[in-house]
Amino acid sequence: MDRRDLLKFIGAATGVAFVSSHSFAWDDHAPVSLASTGFTESDVALFNEMAEVIIPQTDTPGAKAANVGQIITVLVADCYPAVIQKAFVDGIQAIRERAVKDYGKDFLLLSGQERLALFSTLDKEANAYNRENHINDYIASERPSRWEPGSEGPVPHHFTLLKQLTLFGFFTSRPGATQVLRYVAIPGRYDGAYPFKKGDKAWAT
Repeated sequence: MDRRDLLKFIGAATGVAFVSSHSFAWDDHAPVSLASTGFTESDVALFNEMAEVIIPQTDTPGAKAANVGQIITVLVADCYPAVIQKAFVDGIQAIRERAVKDYGKDFLLLSGQERLALFSTLDKEANAYNRENHINDYIASERPSRWEPGSEGPVPHHFTLLKQLTLFGFFTSRPGATQVLRYVAIPGRYDGAYPFKKGDKAWAT
C-alpha cells in the first residue's frame, strides 16, 4: 500500500479526505524533538491511549506499540495550518470534557468499554457534522488559503482529525507497515498476476 492508496483508505474509513498532503514528508526514522512541536510527554501518552481505542492491540501491535502519539505531535505541528492545529488541540480537550460529562471521570480513568462507547458516539457525531458542513467539498476546493488566517471555512470534526492521524501514523510506522501490512523494502519487478489468497494482508509497498 503506497501513501496515495493509504490516503484513499483513510478517506474511506473516516468519510473525509485526508486533511494535509504535506504529511507525505513524514519520516518514521527521523529524530523527534517534542520541544519543537509544542506538545509534552503527557500529551504523547494521552494521544497513545486515545489512538489505542481506534487501533487496539490484538494478535498484531496496536497504536500504542507504534507510539502513534508521538507521530501525531509531529504531524499536527509540522503539517497542519494554525486553524486545524487549534481545532485538534481544542478537540482533545473537548473529548476529555465529554468523558467527564458522560462518565464522571477523565478519559484516562475510563474503562476500555467506556472508551469504546465514547468514541463510537463521537464517530457518529463527527460523520454527521462533516456531512452537514460539506467538509469534503471544502477540502477539495482549490482555494490554497482555505484555512489561512481570516478564512471562515469549516474545519473537520476534531474526532475525524484524531482518527485520521491515528490511521496515518500507525500504517506508516514500522510496526504498522511490517507487522500488520506486508512489507518488502525493495520491491522486485512488477507482477500483475501475483497470486493472492482471500485473507492475505495488503502490501505496505
